[in-house]
Amino acid sequence: MKMNTRPIETAQDPDLRLSVHAIERAARRAREIARQTATALVISHNGVIELLQPEQLVQTPPSAQEQTAPYAAK
Repeated sequence: MKMNTRPIETAQDPDLRLSVHAIERAARRAREIARQTATALVISHNGVIELLQPEQLVQTPPSAQEQTAPYAAK
């Protein structure tokens, strides 16, 4: 079976297209919680597992936070 290499943002299914935004929101929230609790965060970057210490986590300014994703009526 051949792997689909098209960007997920071009998927026909709107839930699949919006999943990218949900994953990004979850990652931002994980960084926020790690900073607040002084807990290291484990990430995979280019296939390499990395341990980020709280002081390495950049805080996202409130103005850069994403708005709620728009959902189309079904």
